Amino acid sequence: MALVAPSILSADFAKLGEAITFLDERAVDYIHIDVMDGKYVPNLTFGPPVIKAIRPFTSIPFDVHLMIEKPEDSVEDYIAAGADRITFHTDATIHAHRLIHRIKEAGIKAGISLNPSQNPESVRYLLDDVDLVLLMSVNPGFGGQSFISSTIEKAKQVRAMTDREDLEIMVDGGINETTGAAMVEAGCDSLVAGSYIFKHEDPMAAIDALKRL
Repeated sequence: MALVAPSILSADFAKLGEAITFLDERAVDYIHIDVMDGKYVPNLTFGPPVIKAIRPFTSIPFDVHLMIEKPEDSVEDYIAAGADRITFHTDATIHAHRLIHRIKEAGIKAGISLNPSQNPESVRYLLDDVDLVLLMSVNPGFGGQSFISSTIEKAKQVRAMTDREDLEIMVDGGINETTGAAMVEAGCDSLVAGSYIFKHEDPMAAIDALKRL
């Protein structure tokens, strides 16, 4: 069964507390929070104050995805706000290895993310240190984009690059029941889904469908 991480980027921002409560009641595995700075990607979203404000609504782990330049400059702010896992983009910092260990030394899980244009070989040297690898199956910045099918082979490649059974492979972008099934078959453990869940006529059914994959 797949782990499910609904992305609140697709939720109603005016009702974030209600969205978190709904996800808590559905016992999802993670709540995925996309942080964008308007520089690394052309969009602005959540910052530490928002994460801190919604933290009391649930004990479900916050899976914080930093799509920002120089994540090392603010990572402690996101940890303090309530992140349980922090993933950053390796091309946004020149000290990826150092940042991984800063995150883990704070007692939370560390992940690295690969954009569609990046070759997994570029992060092979980090696979023994991270807890998860997040594969972007859309170009980061906006929700509701179409799934990039080459991510299926990329997942297989990452899975073949390591013997670690505890290395989590997560996919984010254009995930629905069909694309999610393909990614699970390719070796992914967890699925980030935003529009598929929050724009679905029955969000509970959408979550349950992904959990069954």
